[in-house]
Amino acid sequence: MFKKILVATDGSALSDKAVQAAMTFAEGQGATVVGLSVAEIYPFMLMPEAGAMVDLSTYEELQDKSAQQAIERLKAMAATAKVNCETLSTRGIHPYEEIINTACDKGCDLIWMGSHGRKGLDRLLLGSQAQRVLSHSTLPVMVYR
Repeated sequence: MFKKILVATDGSALSDKAVQAAMTFAEGQGATVVGLSVAEIYPFMLMPEAGAMVDLSTYEELQDKSAQQAIERLKAMAATAKVNCETLSTRGIHPYEEIINTACDKGCDLIWMGSHGRKGLDRLLLGSQAQRVLSHSTLPVMVYR
């Protein structure tokens, strides 16, 4: 039924469980996987008028490192499941946009992701990326909980 699945990961424990479930599903479908992790750009970096100029290079480096680590775990899970997998990490202010755009650009027919990665105040302030993907995607979305 599904031939190419975009699997989004943020490196959280729930996201890792969602990736594992996606690999099992992809194996059963004979599907290939496009693994994606988005390093979030701090939104105030783009608005210098919002306050004092701050060097956020350390923040960017940590986000990039976290995204790369998440992709390496996804790649290892795909290898264990013997699922063909292409991986990439990117940067974006709104990860949901990167997820949807990548799925469309890569010709995916399903987006698979965990229900949430953040908790508490972070989720309240930054919102649920899964909810945003569901709201904006024209592709089917599997939200693993």
